[in-house]
Amino acid sequence: MKPLRTLIIDDEWLIRLELRRMLSQYPNINVVGEAANLNEAVQAVKELKPGLVFLDIQMPGGSGFDFLEQVEINFKIIFVTAYTQHFARAKKYKAIDYLLKPISQDRLARAIQELVNSSTVKEEMP
Repeated sequence: MKPLRTLIIDDEWLIRLELRRMLSQYPNINVVGEAANLNEAVQAVKELKPGLVFLDIQMPGGSGFDFLEQVEINFKIIFVTAYTQHFARAKKYKAIDYLLKPISQDRLARAIQELVNSSTVKEEMP
């Protein structure tokens, strides 16, 4: 799998910083940008064309779900949130995973493995 252009969308700068640090251990993940709110997120997706988005749900200016309604979804999604109640709605977007904050290294590793597994299946299909 070639490095996946990755965008981190979260209003908490410490979460973005820590997630970027944690993702630096994965050669198949290339973090190309960050966004802290709905408007920045919409603009970043248009400009950066990521293949993967780590998406917070509660943000200033609108939710992660509002963001998904405003963009063309041609990227994989891993939700990152402090709230369990959005899990059912997140599943409708065929998210790779739903990570609860604070994110553990082990839990992130499982999400990345699921991402790799889902990409491998698609690459092998005719």
